[in-house]
Amino acid sequence: MAASKEELLGKLSDCVLDMEDEEVTGVAEEYIENGYEAFDGIMNGLVDGMNKASDLYDQEEYFVTDLLLCSDAMYAGLDVLRPHLPEETQDEKPRAVIGVVEGDTHDIGKNLVKIMMETAGFEMHDLGRDVPLDQFVEKAKETDASLVLMSTLMTTTMMGMPEVIKKLEEAGIRDKVKVMVGGSPISRKFADDIGADGYSANAVEAVKVAKKLMGMEA
Repeated sequence: MAASKEELLGKLSDCVLDMEDEEVTGVAEEYIENGYEAFDGIMNGLVDGMNKASDLYDQEEYFVTDLLLCSDAMYAGLDVLRPHLPEETQDEKPRAVIGVVEGDTHDIGKNLVKIMMETAGFEMHDLGRDVPLDQFVEKAKETDASLVLMSTLMTTTMMGMPEVIKKLEEAGIRDKVKVMVGGSPISRKFADDIGADGYSANAVEAVKVAKKLMGMEA
């Protein structure tokens, strides 16, 4: 008997959480063969598992090495599911620049947000990690981006975020670009205090906030 959608979503989530990068491909293939939607498999399966892994990291039950292995499993599942996503019908995707601010090399959360934003129909320009602050502005100008996303996991580098906002103002493009911030030490109050347009505590929320800022949500 074919496995139910809920069973397979649970298996996808568990594969990521348990770092099963070989087993996850088989589960993802079975999920697609049963005719289930790839988007749900990504969001409610793979990403769900990654979010659970992130929670365990926050509780100090998982370490950075564990998160890296979890992300390997997530990427393995994504390789199977992504080709089955429906083609975007919108003519032009909103462009966004994303990166981890200078001084911080933690990019698992940023990578997760990037994947989910791409899945949701954004054209993502990834600057990577430890990004010099001027690069956010330069890339936003170069790509005519309407959104800049910054993350950090370190309190020592979070003050780079208001600097980028200031640089966007100096470049004369602040009114054309929405700014989103996130990461463990970042709070909604901090986002408000520095003049950011949006804040999210996790990758799932980030997509909702971005869509709202771009007027893509009713």
